[in-house]
Amino acid sequence: MVDQPDWDLRLGYLIHDVSRLRRMMFDRALAPLRITRSQWWVLAFISRKDGLPQTQLANELDVGKVAVGALIDRLESSGFVIRQADPVDRRVKRVYVTKQARGFLEKLRKETDKFNARIVNGIDRKQLEAASDALLAMKRNLLAMSDGAPANNVEDEVDVQPSKTRKRRRAA
Repeated sequence: MVDQPDWDLRLGYLIHDVSRLRRMMFDRALAPLRITRSQWWVLAFISRKDGLPQTQLANELDVGKVAVGALIDRLESSGFVIRQADPVDRRVKRVYVTKQARGFLEKLRKETDKFNARIVNGIDRKQLEAASDALLAMKRNLLAMSDGAPANNVEDEVDVQPSKTRKRRRAA
């Protein structure tokens, strides 16, 4: 690390490239299952928060309403989700996973585990833990920069979305 600016730039490009390549290869790995990464992401999120209103789902995923609507359309036509009118406000559509989707998600989890195992092949567990700790610290710092909140209360789950940042901002 003789030249700090070059090292910082290299780290940023490396994080970006790993993320981009992972997304690209993950889409390729899921292709035989006839689902995209974006559809999988929405389906997995809905399975953890079944019955969310479609508008809230768009907000939680930090995706436009039209984009999430199109993803839900495809998931619905595949039999993975259903939309139902809210019992209190008929204008609100709630999204639920189907029994078919639950079985499919188990299959997806197995494929995801295999995919992730291939990514970390040959990397020592201690190196992976150190890399994970460093990325989590960067994530905390970035989230703190985004809303001025203390960086020590950020969840270390992989699926924490920027929308949680918005929630903290509103609560402040």
